[in-house]
Amino acid sequence: MRRNFRFIRLLLRLKLSRMMAFRLSFFGGFFADGMMFLVELLTFGVIYSHVGSIGGWGRGQMLIFVGTFSILNALNMILFFFGIASIPGKIKSGDLDPYLTKPVSPLLRLTFENINPGSLPLLVFSVLIVRYGVQTAEIALTLPLVLAYAALVALMTVLYYDMELILRTVPFLVISANGIMKLEDHLLDLNFRIPGILFKGAFRALFYFVLPYGVMATAPALLLSGALTAAGLVHALGAVSFFTAFALWFWKFGLKRYKSAGG
Repeated sequence: MRRNFRFIRLLLRLKLSRMMAFRLSFFGGFFADGMMFLVELLTFGVIYSHVGSIGGWGRGQMLIFVGTFSILNALNMILFFFGIASIPGKIKSGDLDPYLTKPVSPLLRLTFENINPGSLPLLVFSVLIVRYGVQTAEIALTLPLVLAYAALVALMTVLYYDMELILRTVPFLVISANGIMKLEDHLLDLNFRIPGILFKGAFRALFYFVLPYGVMATAPALLLSGALTAAGLVHALGAVSFFTAFALWFWKFGLKRYKSAGG
């Protein structure tokens, strides 16, 4: 474990060195993510400006929900998105071969080799929106509540990672997975705007059990607003445990079926 952390720190140091060698690209990332956050916030304002509550959620709770999803997205962009997103291309081109010959876990290296500090402003802005939502909803913050919220957000970030890894492992088994990637974009966009509590019937089954995007931001938002039930917490923790185990198994399953460029 200590060796893995040292390796991740080395990857981060190398990434920062490369980014600072091209300062325009480095600071351009800050600007681009900041603008993206503002667009998302304005979109939220337009959609909900004339609505007092949605599914029993007031404006403050909706702000917490949107801010939480934005936090998850920011952590995703900072930590692992650009590494995981490269997997299908490496499978297709055979560029995965060098990762399999190194003494470091190929998944660990793929996950963290493209850490992106340029999304840090998005994370800061997202936290501020959650704080504003807490103030709007008149929620009394306590240290245990903040720590519990942070812990659940961390677990939901793992769930976010699990879903990305699962979908990007599919190219081990099929020729093209472009349709799956496009579907992921649409599902994330839908679940960013609609809290999971609003899904009913088949949609609830889909977004809570099959593709648990409806849990990711909804569970932490419910926790912070004091509305998360014991059953809801158990389900969220169970989803993380199940999909993490499945993602790691599915990665190993796909890796065994990888046809290298030289084989």
